[in-house]
Amino acid sequence: MNRTYIGELSTHIGETVLIKGWVAVRRDQGKMVFMDIRDKSGYVQGVVLPNHSEAIEAAKEVRTEWVLAISGIVNKRPERNVKAGVVNGDIELEIIGIEVLNKSETLPFDIGGDTREINEEIRLAHRYVDLRSDRMQKNIRNRHKIIKLIRDELDTEGFIEVETPILTKSTPEGSRDYVVPARLYPGQFYALPQSPQQYKQLLMTAGVEKYFQIARCMRDEDTRGDRQPEFTQLDMEMSFVEQEDVIALNEKLLIKIVQTLYPEKKIQQIPFPRLTYKEAMEKYNSDKPDIREDKNDPNLLAFCWVVDFPFFEKTDEGGWTFTHNPFSRPKPEHVEWLMNKEHIGDILTTQYDVALNGFEIGGGSIRNHDPEALKKVFEIMGHLPENIEKNFGHMMKAFSLGTPPHGGIAWGLDRFVMLLQNEPNIREVIPFAKTGEGRDPMMQSPAEISPEQLLELNISLIQKKKI
Repeated sequence: MNRTYIGELSTHIGETVLIKGWVAVRRDQGKMVFMDIRDKSGYVQGVVLPNHSEAIEAAKEVRTEWVLAISGIVNKRPERNVKAGVVNGDIELEIIGIEVLNKSETLPFDIGGDTREINEEIRLAHRYVDLRSDRMQKNIRNRHKIIKLIRDELDTEGFIEVETPILTKSTPEGSRDYVVPARLYPGQFYALPQSPQQYKQLLMTAGVEKYFQIARCMRDEDTRGDRQPEFTQLDMEMSFVEQEDVIALNEKLLIKIVQTLYPEKKIQQIPFPRLTYKEAMEKYNSDKPDIREDKNDPNLLAFCWVVDFPFFEKTDEGGWTFTHNPFSRPKPEHVEWLMNKEHIGDILTTQYDVALNGFEIGGGSIRNHDPEALKKVFEIMGHLPENIEKNFGHMMKAFSLGTPPHGGIAWGLDRFVMLLQNEPNIREVIPFAKTGEGRDPMMQSPAEISPEQLLELNISLIQKKKI
């Protein structure tokens, strides 16, 4: 007999079916045993009657979270027992056979309620159990739906998904890199990508024109509660576009996601309002303002765009650094200032961010595809010519070989899903998250490696002196 998913049982009334899943609840009432069984599609209540002697005997041994294969007859419930508004609330499975596929010891915590009440360290150490809970199942399944919709929509817009390398080169363009020793090249290292920024621009040089990727990004940042060492971006880049093209496409996509997958939610204003960086800071004291008219409404989504960011800001040492990334193009009227390296603090860039309820969920810009202009950016930041060539020579070379004008954006996908799911932090929507300190209690990583591995990698460890 082929397996029937629990969510499909209402279409099999009067039939004998085979279901497979977990025992969520078990109630032994002497002559009868009731069990709530779940699989990925839902729950159903089953009952073992006294006339099915083998099934009754097996059911009395069964405990919660055992994995079973159950054969039974799908019966309509009497009208007085119907549970309105509940999936399968109008049917009951008369269990006639039970096969135990696997037993379970007592779970480390109860998954019948909201597991957010459980100590997070314990939840993460047993994440495969935590993910069985209804809320976490909903989070990861809705995350899948969002990503699938994104892929489908961008495909219809003429984008192609291109995977970019995970092992790349360390360059001084943002946060601290995670580095990976190259065994075959002693003393040399790969870096894990902070984002696909350089690769996606090189894909524009390659004539791809419309690229996207659900990209894994890694940043070795200081610990913070809502930060993960690895996270996911929706990354996209387009050739021959202006700022308005990128904003329009992304706004359309964001609206489609909400209206299709979260119809219970209301977008406060369409089209999304726009503020300059100066306006946002003066009115809200934030470059990711929360502009909700009613902050007590969990289903109110207030998107807005923030534009006209300063290109450079002062460092603590008195020099200049970029505010977002060095590959942005200045606003057209400020290109001359950049090329002459004058009025540096007044140069505005074509950076655009999209904020939602006080969180930045995406940011991008029109890029600097002129190699001479890009070189000026690094000069302003104090990079010596030999370092510019060493770190970014490959970009300069590409831009000198027919790179078209281009621009793009990257969404913080984890954060966006978190807000749509009304979750308090991104760890709740990342299937195998790490702690706020960057540890994985389940795999017990980071961890030491053997002396043999260190030797093979030509690495020796030194003990830091305590100050």
